[in-house]
Amino acid sequence: MEPSVSAVDLDIRRFGHQDLPQIRQTIIDLHADAAGPDRDDDFKKKFPWFLDHWGGNPDFACVIAYDGDEAVGFAYGAPATATREWWREHLDPAPEKSATFSYSELAGSPKRRKQGVAHALSRALLEDRPEDLAVLLVDVTHPRVQALYESWGFRKVGERQPFPDAPVYAVMLSELPLSR
Repeated sequence: MEPSVSAVDLDIRRFGHQDLPQIRQTIIDLHADAAGPDRDDDFKKKFPWFLDHWGGNPDFACVIAYDGDEAVGFAYGAPATATREWWREHLDPAPEKSATFSYSELAGSPKRRKQGVAHALSRALLEDRPEDLAVLLVDVTHPRVQALYESWGFRKVGERQPFPDAPVYAVMLSELPLSR
């Protein structure tokens, strides 16, 4: 049995739009590892396109956790375009605060689950953000993942299917900085 390493022992590195060519394959490999057998799902096969889409944003922000030289998880997103904050349709009235960070992806190595890696990555990605709010989507068939985000201060405000071949997602919103 390998010794366990807690999230506090990880080296979490920050990357931006200009770094995508160097980190792209690492992120794709981590995503495939995290998806496990579901990686062959037609929608999940589109992940490289989504990564390139988000990474093409000049304000793309990414964090990758390393245990020594091994990448064990990542999280990324980008600020939402002002006046195109689609999540507002789920709230009446919508919050007065407007600047939103779209938290797009979080994935970690299955062998590092339940060690605080996801929480450490989320905190690192969202700390010191200039936006007022963060929004993310969670597949509604994963209630434990939704509960995890709720434990960090996100709340479900609605459901959305962004593409015809996509799953239905819970729309989750949090004020920044995260409360937990």
